[in-house]
Amino acid sequence: MPFYHQLGNIPPKRHTQFRKADGNLYAEELVSTLGFSSVYSLVYHCHPPTLVKDIGEAWSVEPEYVLKKNMQNRSFITFKTKPEDDYLKSRVVLMGNQDLTVSSAAPANGTTDYFVKNADADEVIFIHEGSGKLLTVYGEIIFEHGDYLVIPRGTIYKIHFDTPNNRLFITESFSPIVTPKRYRNEFGQLLEHSPFCERDIKLPQNLQTHDEQGDFKVMIKKQNMIYPYTYATHPFDAIGWDGFVYPYGFSIHNYEPITGRLHMPPPIHQTFEGHNFVICSFVPRLYDYHPLSVPAPYNHSNVDSDEVLYYVDGDFMSRKHVERGMISLHPKGIPHGPHPGTVEKSIGAKETKELAVMIDPFYPLQLTQAALDMEDKGYWKSWVE
Repeated sequence: MPFYHQLGNIPPKRHTQFRKADGNLYAEELVSTLGFSSVYSLVYHCHPPTLVKDIGEAWSVEPEYVLKKNMQNRSFITFKTKPEDDYLKSRVVLMGNQDLTVSSAAPANGTTDYFVKNADADEVIFIHEGSGKLLTVYGEIIFEHGDYLVIPRGTIYKIHFDTPNNRLFITESFSPIVTPKRYRNEFGQLLEHSPFCERDIKLPQNLQTHDEQGDFKVMIKKQNMIYPYTYATHPFDAIGWDGFVYPYGFSIHNYEPITGRLHMPPPIHQTFEGHNFVICSFVPRLYDYHPLSVPAPYNHSNVDSDEVLYYVDGDFMSRKHVERGMISLHPKGIPHGPHPGTVEKSIGAKETKELAVMIDPFYPLQLTQAALDMEDKGYWKSWVE
């Protein structure tokens, strides 16, 4: 996140001696991005973060895209994803391209006995169902229904769920996840017209220093492989840290919708962006207030991007037969719009209670067999039925 944060104890000047009570040095770690040319954090460990005891045999988690070229409107019922006790096994990739992957997950276990590190991608985990804590070397973030958890690449983490039944919608971005440029000033501060501000961000808190030695397994994902590393010290052994690189949370319920007299285009819902894609939040809002306004969205052609809409809660004025956890995919190249009868029905309505997450990638998405197995096969005909 693009503003400075600090927790715990740090020396008055970076790259200087910082000693423990017994006189030994803390181990300073620079977590840098774009080499040394972008944002970074400095973490002060009780032990060097390099103490590897064992490296197990790696295995592949590379998505197998069985439908690489798609020119059909489709929908998928993600609540068909079966619960798994194991967090990593619960993650099912549904679609992706060179810029991102989109997954659903139903982790059933309270926590795992291992840690997770994604060395390739920033992760945006949307909490559809469930609550708990995201645990990292930077501290903890308490999360609940409707939260986005943004986890920068290279962050070792563990998720503890308080709930037995959890549903996640996950975006892996091979570029940094940032807030929309048009909502930030030259210093990175969110501007007055932004639909959210820094006060809405859930920052890491309650830093706990685990000065522990033993066997600590970290599952590291790189180039679609999982490498099981065993470290000699606890990954969360920091006495303090400061900087601009750290995980954070943001609740979709804190997104303040932008409304107008006439129907507003989808970019007004934008929340995050990566290279060649955006993530948007559709939240309850008042409808357009021109006396002749048509609240339902107009038909539009996806000329430059696919459109993925993940339905969270509420009724959608432009759709029929929507259910929680459903994904619609409208590919670039053909128009889509409101279902028959929904335009007239929307006229005169004052507000919508819909809640959804939208992803617009600028390059076509490819589909896995897992997605096709949960597809509503007749969706593409729903405009003529």
